[in-house]
Amino acid sequence: MLKTKFFQKPIFHLILFLVTFVTTVIAGTEWITGTMGPYDFETLAIGLPYSLSALFILATHEFGHYFAAKLNKVKATLPYFIPLPPFPGFFNFGTMGAVIKTKSEIPTNKAMFDIGVSGPIAGFIASIIVLVYGFTHLPSVDYLLSIHPGYFSTEYGKETISLQFGNNLLFLFLQNVFTSSKDFVPPMTEVYHYPYLMTGWFGLLITAMNMIPVGQLDGGHIIYSMFGSKVQEAVASISMIILVVLGISGIADGVLELGFGFGWSGWLFWSLILYFIIKVKHPPVRYFDDLDLTRKLFGYFSLLILLVSFSPSPFIISF
Repeated sequence: MLKTKFFQKPIFHLILFLVTFVTTVIAGTEWITGTMGPYDFETLAIGLPYSLSALFILATHEFGHYFAAKLNKVKATLPYFIPLPPFPGFFNFGTMGAVIKTKSEIPTNKAMFDIGVSGPIAGFIASIIVLVYGFTHLPSVDYLLSIHPGYFSTEYGKETISLQFGNNLLFLFLQNVFTSSKDFVPPMTEVYHYPYLMTGWFGLLITAMNMIPVGQLDGGHIIYSMFGSKVQEAVASISMIILVVLGISGIADGVLELGFGFGWSGWLFWSLILYFIIKVKHPPVRYFDDLDLTRKLFGYFSLLILLVSFSPSPFIISF
């Protein structure tokens, strides 16, 4: 009992936050410099923009849920930040995100909707803020050349493993609006050296993953609260099929070297997590009523967020 109470105390949340701060600083330093540690404190300072912007997006998303729960008189924990220890290679983001946990029943679909929709919208806005700052404060090409002196060489990138981030509609839109021909806009194979672009892009990916209308993901809460269980289950089933197709397509593209660059093996892994852990069908609430017009508009806006943030091929690895 004492251990359980400790995990619910603010000090435990603070410890997790501080550990995640450290792991994201290390991850950011690794991404930006392209080198592994050990690092001194001066070098670690390079990872601060990545860490602070990533934590800003995660905290905004989770506190959106938290305050919506409080407004609906649903007991909820403070956010649990999940650190990811540094390890060599791709996908070392320093964190596996953050979550809150409700400690009392969510009695109505209106409360369920408010809690479900608030996080993605808050995190979406935070991601846009970070991306706009990133695109309006792009360093000169000398910044990239200081990391990769031979970037413009014909031999650059040959016989090495390359990671390319997949575009989405919003990232492309913001890039076109907030950059000009005078700016050096990094290709998607080099975005990970630019902390604000990387964390903003990553924020959109996490938002899209949470907005998939399956089970108790945010998207599942929203679709269930708006349309009921039958529609949610049908939409969730279609979504699962799409994820499986994208996952198999990504695997086939990688194994058979088809070169069409569509799909990602991670979507298949995500679909398995959703099916076996998150579940496809949303659990019922005690009281279900039609939502008012304002909530419906926010609901449709959240579905637009999914559309503009989703990338069929978020990670493309080439050899």
